[in-house]
Amino acid sequence: MALSRIMKWLTGGCEAFLGFPIIGGSFILSTTWGALFVMFILHLVTLIVARNAKGSITGSILGMITSFIGIIPFIGMTMHIITAIVLLIDAGKNER
Repeated sequence: MALSRIMKWLTGGCEAFLGFPIIGGSFILSTTWGALFVMFILHLVTLIVARNAKGSITGSILGMITSFIGIIPFIGMTMHIITAIVLLIDAGKNER
């Protein structure tokens, strides 16, 4: 399995966790929004790896935007869920 797919699975799973209303929100608040910074860095690394592998970078860009919007309570939760779906679908695609 390619490194870019592994990173997409990882970041997609983390985004899905952060998308849970009470659990994800509590985690973000308990880290004083540090989790959003870590996710931004993970999405940036995934973007670079996917770009070098000539793969799709849409989910990573969406994830970086979500990391900034994630400070807004309900909009951030929705964006985390959308980003998780995009990343997990992209990671599950067969690459040729």
